Amino acid sequence: MKNFTTLFIKEMQESMRNGKWIWLPIVIMIIGISQPLTSYYMPQIIESAGNLPEGAVIEIPTPSGEEVLAGTLGQYGTLATLLFVLASMSLISIERQNGTLTLVMARPVQPLQYILSKWTAQLVIALTSLLLSYVLTWYYTNLLFNKVDWHIMLASLGVYSLWVVLIISVTIFAGTLLRTSGGIAGVSVSFLALLTVSTGLFTKFMEWSPAKLREQATAILMQGELLENGLLVIVATLCLSLLLVLLATFNFKRFEQF
Repeated sequence: MKNFTTLFIKEMQESMRNGKWIWLPIVIMIIGISQPLTSYYMPQIIESAGNLPEGAVIEIPTPSGEEVLAGTLGQYGTLATLLFVLASMSLISIERQNGTLTLVMARPVQPLQYILSKWTAQLVIALTSLLLSYVLTWYYTNLLFNKVDWHIMLASLGVYSLWVVLIISVTIFAGTLLRTSGGIAGVSVSFLALLTVSTGLFTKFMEWSPAKLREQATAILMQGELLENGLLVIVATLCLSLLLVLLATFNFKRFEQF
């Protein structure tokens, strides 16, 4: 436990030094807040950007606050996913390249402690960024549209956060397979994209898929409860994330030479 705590603190300090604690929350917050602002000012944006005939009137139905937050989850599903992969792709590879990994593992550190420290530290940063972004988006949504209950907002956030857990788990696992950051990012994004596409193509056989987490989070916003098989999706995501962390530890222990 002492080794894990030491490694975790080292990871957090390193994230402060390289600015990850600054740029990642800011960019994720910008992505989130752009949804309510864009939805609210869309008629003015279209009017100023388009060559409309004189006297033309733009009428766009005003979305509900729940719909705005659901749209925000869609933004997270594309841009934020890529950012989380990019933020965590070099966690192991950069220490391999600069020789830090050899120094760390020369001490009485277990592979599981090393992998868990990376995984936990990155999760803290990613989930904190997501929390700040979603709460800020919820605040502006309440100002510009109708009020969304805070417990509904937090419930949807909790379900969607599991997708972030999976992203970090996939990237950590890829980091034990490859030595280049570009390759790690490519494999991680490809896996997540393949999972999403497969879920859309084979709906009947992919009811358990983590790619349905956004659908479940949206259902909480719109209906106040999970859809059918919601619990299955949550359990499958947690199990898959845990499996990837264990496989990363096994792979790291088996193939890494210190």
